[in-house]
Amino acid sequence: MREASFVKQNKEKWIGFETALHNNVKINPDDLASYYIQLTNDLSYAQTYYPDSKTLLYLNSLASQAHQKIYITKKESKNKVVSFWKYEFPLFFKQYHKTLFYTFLFFMTAVLIGIVSTLNDDSFVRLILGDAYVNMTIENIENGEPMAVYKSGSQVGTFLGITINNIRVAIIAFAMGVIFSVGTIFVLFSNGIMLGAFITFFYNYGLLDKTSTIWLHGTIEISVIVIAGCAGLVMGNSFLFPKTFSRRVAFMKGAKDGLKIVVSTIPFFIIAGFIEGFFTRFGEQMPHVLAYGIILVSLSLIIYYYILYPIKLNKQYLKTS
Repeated sequence: MREASFVKQNKEKWIGFETALHNNVKINPDDLASYYIQLTNDLSYAQTYYPDSKTLLYLNSLASQAHQKIYITKKESKNKVVSFWKYEFPLFFKQYHKTLFYTFLFFMTAVLIGIVSTLNDDSFVRLILGDAYVNMTIENIENGEPMAVYKSGSQVGTFLGITINNIRVAIIAFAMGVIFSVGTIFVLFSNGIMLGAFITFFYNYGLLDKTSTIWLHGTIEISVIVIAGCAGLVMGNSFLFPKTFSRRVAFMKGAKDGLKIVVSTIPFFIIAGFIEGFFTRFGEQMPHVLAYGIILVSLSLIIYYYILYPIKLNKQYLKTS
């Protein structure tokens, strides 16, 4: 977009915001945060496409004034964190919904491969999950406790260990995107095949219903690994398909955007780790209504925050721009 067109498209919004700031017009805190995010997005765009321009200087000045007005109290850091998850990230993530969809397709293809392979070859699950794990699970099944592995260890220890491990997997899925997205696709495929083989292994023993115990924490855990994979593809694809940017600038932007996506997953991994540490061990004794309720709420939370809420927030943004 030419600079003149960019200015023409956004001028009224900027002037309105500037007037409100100079005249100390009272603005709803949520609206103020939303306007500020829009302004910083425009500033980032100008920094990329119109460096050393008067437009960039103007937006820098306006953003500084807005920052002073918004973060005038001692609650600055708290407000900034809330603003990130409530406004900044959802507005930003809408542009990557298509990438998320392709990431989901990659993962589900791998799950189907794991299912079909395990159905047609009993030894496949040992190749994927390892003899030690398969033998241990078979022993647990014969002892009438197929999910005994989730009952071991302390609750707090399990919570911390699982949370740290899940965040590590997410970071790996993101970081592997540096290998032109191939690394991230490999991580998605390996985890997807493992999930498909695992589910089918229990199906072959007539224990598919027992897997609801795993989905107590797995609903968020698996969903967020897919989202971390999306972050890796955002970074890798930025180098493969730089569009109007140079490859260096495109890659730096993709890496920054991907990291932002990974950061957004941390609270969800903490929730998944908490559920696995304190609830999954009681999954077999838990009433089905409660178990499926937790699973449904977990899935709804992911779908709303990463898909529906960004769409809703962006529609509001378009109305005010």
